[in-house]
Amino acid sequence: MANPSQKLINRGHKVIIITHAYEGRKGIRYLTNGLKVYHVPFLVIYRETTFPTVFSFFPIFRNIVIREKIEIVHGHASLSSLCHEAILHARTMGLRTVFTDHSLFGFADAASILTNKLLKFTLSDVDHVICVSHTCKENTVLRASLDPLMVSVIPNAVVAENFRPKSYDTEDGAANGRPGNPVSQTIGPHDTITIVVISRLFYNKGTDLLIAAIPRILAAHPNVRFIIAGSGPKAIDLEQMLERNVLQDRVELLGPVRHEEVRDVMVRGHIYLHPSLTEAFGTVIVEAASCGLYVVCTRVGGIPEVLPAHMTTFAKPEEDDLVAATGQAIADLRANKIRTERFHEQVKMMYSWTDVAERTERVYNGISGVLSEEEFYGYSSGGWGATRGRAGVQSFALIDRLKRYYGCGIWAGKLFCLCVIIDYLLFVFLEFWYPRENIDLCVDWPRKLAMAQQQQPPPPQSEQERSGVTRVRSTRHRDKRRDA
Repeated sequence: MANPSQKLINRGHKVIIITHAYEGRKGIRYLTNGLKVYHVPFLVIYRETTFPTVFSFFPIFRNIVIREKIEIVHGHASLSSLCHEAILHARTMGLRTVFTDHSLFGFADAASILTNKLLKFTLSDVDHVICVSHTCKENTVLRASLDPLMVSVIPNAVVAENFRPKSYDTEDGAANGRPGNPVSQTIGPHDTITIVVISRLFYNKGTDLLIAAIPRILAAHPNVRFIIAGSGPKAIDLEQMLERNVLQDRVELLGPVRHEEVRDVMVRGHIYLHPSLTEAFGTVIVEAASCGLYVVCTRVGGIPEVLPAHMTTFAKPEEDDLVAATGQAIADLRANKIRTERFHEQVKMMYSWTDVAERTERVYNGISGVLSEEEFYGYSSGGWGATRGRAGVQSFALIDRLKRYYGCGIWAGKLFCLCVIIDYLLFVFLEFWYPRENIDLCVDWPRKLAMAQQQQPPPPQSEQERSGVTRVRSTRHRDKRRDA
């Protein structure tokens, strides 16, 4: 979240991040450019997700929102309880809300059914939804019964300067690596090719598929080795496979690595292998391509939308096809058919956090009424406005909100309505018990001018104003000479 937040700050907005407490991080932290982060001390139960409390977060959230004069609440991730609770409380307080979905879920298993029902509850009363790929948009629209018009697609991005090829580390490489004059990379028939895998070692990330494919790939290609970074419950299975096949000298396990160390691992390889079984976007393959690696990945989810065909080889999420695709990538690299040295500049042009911030800002303007319906949606429906969702006009009146929640299911709708009523009563109690007039307002960090304002030339000064400035300067110089 830091990168898009910084870009929004550069465009003149005030951004506050609210998240749970991490080890050694509690309270309020200030980051670069005045970005403020609130670490709420809630219990984390699984994969950085806090224990859902529904209502206990409201007093803290209300205090932060009033102190910081927040106007729009933007939540992320389908499984984040803080996100869902914040959107519910924000609507109760009369704030505009946006939700960004980063994941894909099914429709048959129990976990997906419960998650989809929770998502439908939250998105029944939200102003707009953002998805990271078109596949993710289709999935979210079906899961939450949304109108596709209220869902925008804004992909993730990378800081290309942080993921440069190894040849850029030297002055000669940086000079020769300019667009149009890249450093060519040749691999001989007997040179060692290194395949890099950086992933959380979970089932949905295709770790079982990776464990089955590695012995076959190494058996077919003697001059190939693997570097695997990441941690998770499947790490023990990976270690057992190496011991069983005696591959410790050809497969290097790094364990968990910090994000700032990912580039140093990637530039040690030639191919990036991504065997995921489900993926909404796949930011890591963009980072790998930016580092000059050829990408072998499964054709699942939104991955086919991420990179052009000349940067990737796709495989079915099956063992045989993954082995064949990896072998084909190795053969193409040895035949020097792939110009990976051009990947960095191409990725730099395709993905930018500045572009993400501009498109996100447009969503904010659309739900706030700054943009007209025709500007925001592309046409005028004669009554369907930017503040209207799938269940009608997104007003803040309690009765209108209850109508939207009531349509979420025979039993779930009644339960959702009960939650909203309790949340509203809690809000009324907080307004009476701790009036907002008693909450101190935070002093804003000096904001930057919006980019458009920065690019505008200063207004011309009249002759009188110029002479006035000259007289002030002359007076100052005369005073300095007199003091000397």
